[in-house]
This record gives sequence, structure tokens and C-alpha cells, in this order.
Amino acid sequence: MKMLTAFRVAAVALTVFAAQAHAQDTSTCQAAAAGKKLAGAARTSFLNKCERDAAAACDLAAAEKKLAGAAKTSFTRKCVRDAVGEAPAAADKKP
Repeated sequence: MKMLTAFRVAAVALTVFAAQAHAQDTSTCQAAAAGKKLAGAARTSFLNKCERDAAAACDLAAAEKKLAGAAKTSFTRKCVRDAVGEAPAAADKKP
């Protein structure tokens, strides 16, 4: 059981590390997408994958902190929101 948990921790850490390296030293998913000059479906796909990776890393961090219930939910939401970043103002406005 401990070996399986260690494997999961290693897999998530590797995924997060790869996502960070892939993001070209940017701090958020939005910044990475902007840095890569992604648009349309490519941007959406990139942001969705980045958000999934962030959610996995944040869930792992919550588990390491032994959070449960509302504390875990709150921590995870803030963690993912911080990792994804804010969308540019122009993207929020619909014509």
C-alpha cells in the first residue's frame, strides 16, 4: 500500500514538473498560454490539461496536509485558481 502511494506521489510530482517545464518558466497556465501565443482550440486544450494537472497536484498537497471536508475543498479551489491564473480581460468580454 505504501509503495502504491509513493508511486502516485512520484507520478503526480513528475506530471507537475513536466507541466512546469513545458510552461516555459511561467507561473500560471494563462501566462504559459499567452507566452506560447496559443489561440482557439489549442489554447482551450492547453488550459484544460494545465488545470487538470494543477488539480491533481493540489489534491496531493491537500492530502499531504491531511485536510478534509470544507478545508480541503477551499484549499484545493484556491490552489487551482492560483495555478491557472486569471484570464485576460479581453477574453472575458463577449461581443
